[in-house]
Amino acid sequence: MLLPVGRGQALSDSTAAPSHDRWVDLIDIDGSINPAAADFIEEAIGKANAGGASALVIRLDTPGGLLSSAQKIVKAMLNAPLPVIVYVAPAGAFAASAGTFLTEAANIAAMAPGTTIGAAHPIEANGGDVPEGKGAEKIENFTAAFAKTIAHQRGRNEAWIEEAVRKSSSIGEAEALKLHVIDIVAKDVDDLLKQATGRTVTLADGHAIKLDLAGAAIRPAHMTLGQSVLNRLADPNIMYLLMIAGVIGLYLEFMHPGVSLPGVAGAICLLLALASFQLIPINVAGLLLIVLGMGLLIAELFVTSYGVLGIGGVIAFVIGSLFLVDTSQTNVTVSRGIIAGAAVGFSAIVLGIGYLAIKGRRGRASTGGEGMIGKVGEVRAAIAPGVAGQLFVNGEIWRAVSDQTIAAGTRARIITVSGLEVTVTPESSTGLGDVPTWIASKIR
Repeated sequence: MLLPVGRGQALSDSTAAPSHDRWVDLIDIDGSINPAAADFIEEAIGKANAGGASALVIRLDTPGGLLSSAQKIVKAMLNAPLPVIVYVAPAGAFAASAGTFLTEAANIAAMAPGTTIGAAHPIEANGGDVPEGKGAEKIENFTAAFAKTIAHQRGRNEAWIEEAVRKSSSIGEAEALKLHVIDIVAKDVDDLLKQATGRTVTLADGHAIKLDLAGAAIRPAHMTLGQSVLNRLADPNIMYLLMIAGVIGLYLEFMHPGVSLPGVAGAICLLLALASFQLIPINVAGLLLIVLGMGLLIAELFVTSYGVLGIGGVIAFVIGSLFLVDTSQTNVTVSRGIIAGAAVGFSAIVLGIGYLAIKGRRGRASTGGEGMIGKVGEVRAAIAPGVAGQLFVNGEIWRAVSDQTIAAGTRARIITVSGLEVTVTPESSTGLGDVPTWIASKIR
């Protein structure tokens, strides 16, 4: 039976050249499964159907993501008005956690050589497996039932997908094909379309279609700018770095008012981080610990605690970072390497500030009245006991007095400062050359 152009052509030679009257739309999901990815896939299905594409191919490489977003995508795929093919590729890619559900929901599930699928066990907020208990059992049972329903709908291995949920089983493409977890192992998209040709799929309305995709043109589709931005913001690592950059920018602006650029950049970064909070499930306790840590680190700059507040701030910051993403709803978390780098950076800042503070308290003043003591200048107007003269030092003229007569044009050293008047002594009178007077006085 011949089917309408653009929906299911009569079978053609698998070696046929690309045809411009038959095409498939191709989209890439390379990253977490999040609301932006869900909207993109839903939109791609609608556009592919409206544009007359023979099928929609989703090239997938994901570590997982939000179960809520995966459910939304699965619903759209199961009710799609055209064939949907999920292709786990390229080599080295994987469809983990939520990606497993997407792959199984496709009319045709395919993998490239060297790819992996599985590990769909739900996890809890401490980052480990769901613990024993009625609540955990409900979560696991729901996820397993959800997965089995998808597999049953597409006629695939229900037992394996339940094992992937309950035991975090993962398998490569060869075993997945053997166990009927997927339908095709293809080296590239062209090979995928050739192997899909001749297979019969059933759409949501119950209509069966025999695919004729060999030689069909491939039309890539891409996220809109807004979807792309949201997709990036849904990355926990990007969210975390934006939050850190925002705090640093505002801190620099606070310490140096009027610079503007750090404050503006910091405010933008914080607002983008807040947008990420709407896409990523956040653990409130973790966020509060980060805020506490930041507060202690800032307090270290104003309170003499010799590092106690700073160390406490770093500890609170690290613990809060580890708990920031609510992993009871997603398996995608902030990279431990990024957290470690941020902790080391803040620790270095705290130690540096502490060192400078201690050094400043122990050192001799270099500014103000005390900073003038020991300076050597040129006598511009003669000085005598009871007669004030003038001393030129540091580009300024000072009123100078002394208990000795010092001729104009000679050099004198400041020994005390009183308001705008300095008491000086001839430079050579200490007999100690360039040794500062405050040291010489100790020797004498």
